[in-house]
Amino acid sequence: MTINKKLLATMALLSVVVFMAMAPAAPTDDEKFKNLKVLPKDISKEEMHKVMEEWEHALGARCSFCHVRNEETKKMDFANDAKPEKAMAREMYKMTQAINKKYFHAKKDSTNRIMESNINCYSCHRGVSHPEVVRASELPRPPRAVQPAPAPEKKQE
Repeated sequence: MTINKKLLATMALLSVVVFMAMAPAAPTDDEKFKNLKVLPKDISKEEMHKVMEEWEHALGARCSFCHVRNEETKKMDFANDAKPEKAMAREMYKMTQAINKKYFHAKKDSTNRIMESNINCYSCHRGVSHPEVVRASELPRPPRAVQPAPAPEKKQE
């Protein structure tokens, strides 16, 4: 009977160790993203990658469009605010969040980001970093739909 208790205790302890090893660890101070002003401070690495990739595709740009490279380390300095494009991206993100919340009643998710985006970067940019502003009145008019001819009336006899 004592062997079974020892075996049970060992198995329970081993399962706790396995469970702890599989659980995502909280990021250390070195792993946390620095200088986040509009995205959640506790955003995961996967979620951050997803957001940045979405913005990259929407603007047809690369990381260097908003971020500067540290020439000493030869790596991107993502926390640096030297480029005005990064400040503009923050403002545009806040604008789309406000539009979605006010006009589309979008709710926030557990990371405090708008869940359903009705308006996003791609809505205007369409893969271009500086979208051209076009007045609707300057666009060519679409051809008018041709109305079908009325059916001939049947003669009554």
